[in-house]
Amino acid sequence: MGNTVSCCVSPGGSPKLPRQTDRLEDYQINTDLSDDTGPYLQHISDRELPDDLALESNPSDHARASTIFLSKSQTDVRDRRKSNHINHVSPGPLSKKYSSCSTIFIDDSTVSQPNLKSTIKCVTLAIYYHIKNRDSDRSLDIFDEKMHPLSREQVPDDYCRTDPEHKLIYRFVRTLFSAAQLTAECAIVTLVYLERLLTYAELDICPSNWKRIVLGAILLASKVWDDQAVWNVDYCQILKDITVEDMNEMERHFLELLQFNINVPASVYAKYYFDLRSLADDNNLSFPLEPLSNERAQKLEAISRLCEDKYKDLSRAAMRRSFSADNLVGIRRSNAVLS
Repeated sequence: MGNTVSCCVSPGGSPKLPRQTDRLEDYQINTDLSDDTGPYLQHISDRELPDDLALESNPSDHARASTIFLSKSQTDVRDRRKSNHINHVSPGPLSKKYSSCSTIFIDDSTVSQPNLKSTIKCVTLAIYYHIKNRDSDRSLDIFDEKMHPLSREQVPDDYCRTDPEHKLIYRFVRTLFSAAQLTAECAIVTLVYLERLLTYAELDICPSNWKRIVLGAILLASKVWDDQAVWNVDYCQILKDITVEDMNEMERHFLELLQFNINVPASVYAKYYFDLRSLADDNNLSFPLEPLSNERAQKLEAISRLCEDKYKDLSRAAMRRSFSADNLVGIRRSNAVLS
């Protein structure tokens, strides 16, 4: 009888279940004041889209959705392979190192500690494919380089029609990461924020806005990921002609377009890392390999033994917790019957 949702409640006072069509209303903040409660601020988890729609439109939020940059790069990869097959172009000398009986090569780039130079190359290559294979030129004034130039140099008249080369994008990002001393993990988070911006705000990264979009993503990723965040005024020391007010305004717009969703799950981060590795393999960008030394082999063996011991301890604990009978002392194993 004390339950408010019961048969004793009048029909006019019965709660109404939210309909699926009213989902868009959940994105708005309810600021109506009542006598009992203050303003209601909606949590970010309450504004998420349904799983079926989110998987389709938000690859930066869900690990099962395919990354946008990898799908955009597949067109060029297929065309390149088809052209080489038709023209009988040989792949050329092997550039990769392969392990043999005498020498074992290992890749020190891992998901927790990626190689900085190779990761930046892959991230900038992903940005290059975003620009090259874009669907349209949807943009906002806050990201337009003509309206908000990053330097005092005259912006060319054809700045919005000429696609930048991969080397140009790499030099721009590499300069920022080197001057701000950012990590490779920050580069991966930068790509996550970039694709999240393009998805949430329905924008396209194009020749007129790519520098400011990349700068805004790097700025936000460095503050979220690094323990010692780089201040906006520090970027003004790197880009001499940009003002702090411009940086603050761009950061504010970037956050609003992201709906203040700056969380990057570990599964999404891992997905972007391995998709970048796939992108590197498709474009012959090899990660550095080094011969396995005795010291490195001993470290790997020690780590392997430590992980194996932890796995055994967890297995024993799980086995003890799974016993349901009080008088069960141990596990009885039946003898094997050989015929």
